[in-house]
Amino acid sequence: MPLPRHPGHPDPFTVGDKVLLVDRKGRRYLQTLAEGGAFHFHSGVVHHEDLVGSPEGCTVRSSKGSSLVAVRPTSADWTVKAPRGAQVVYPKDQAMIVQLADVCPGATVVEAGAGSGALTSALLRAVGPAGRVTSFEVREDHATIARRNVEERFGGPPPNWELRVDDVVAGLDGSSADRLVLDLLDPAEVVAAAADALRPGGILLSYTPTVPQVMRVREALSNDERWGMAQTVETLVRGWHVDGLAVRPDHRMVAHTAFLTTARRLVPRP
Repeated sequence: MPLPRHPGHPDPFTVGDKVLLVDRKGRRYLQTLAEGGAFHFHSGVVHHEDLVGSPEGCTVRSSKGSSLVAVRPTSADWTVKAPRGAQVVYPKDQAMIVQLADVCPGATVVEAGAGSGALTSALLRAVGPAGRVTSFEVREDHATIARRNVEERFGGPPPNWELRVDDVVAGLDGSSADRLVLDLLDPAEVVAAAADALRPGGILLSYTPTVPQVMRVREALSNDERWGMAQTVETLVRGWHVDGLAVRPDHRMVAHTAFLTTARRLVPRP
């Protein structure tokens, strides 16, 4: 499978492309263009053949006369619209995870668990072809969904990705990494094994939705002298309604989703 074309790619839409259709109310529909394909929705039908050969950013009309803008999906669109088993890590948290954990090109990253593959895709993009991501997922059904979503996102199995249906503590034994990203029920249980696997200077990041989880992981970090520089933050995103002179915050916002706790692997004092 070829690498999916990114937003802004100069080629017109072709069969096999992912296309995001956006109606006048901002509702978004993700489609894969196919020979003889059609998108049916409350405002009629859009035939895929009407999009094939058209440039990105064009407007297409449904059989009932509704207008939809057609663009290629961004990484955030993939995250929100992809099939899921486990709850996905949303774009605002993906961005913070990549930055707070300093996931950079060439880095070796261990992730646990893989969930539906949304964060996995963000990590793979951040490390680039010179880096590597190993994902642990204990549930076979979640691993199946994660594999399907990641392979669809990258046009096939990424050569620098390994998905293991295994417990991360057992999997870390004897391994080494630059970054460790945890999205687990009790990440505190992984802190000791993470210190063994992370190279000095490496970064651990824990993604946890509740205060008790934060308390347990921070206590585990404090009790192990191999960790330091710990901090915990959360990210809130509030959109704004802008319509002429009517400018105000949106009534709804993407508020708390999880706490992000980071720590550095240090060398204990002699």
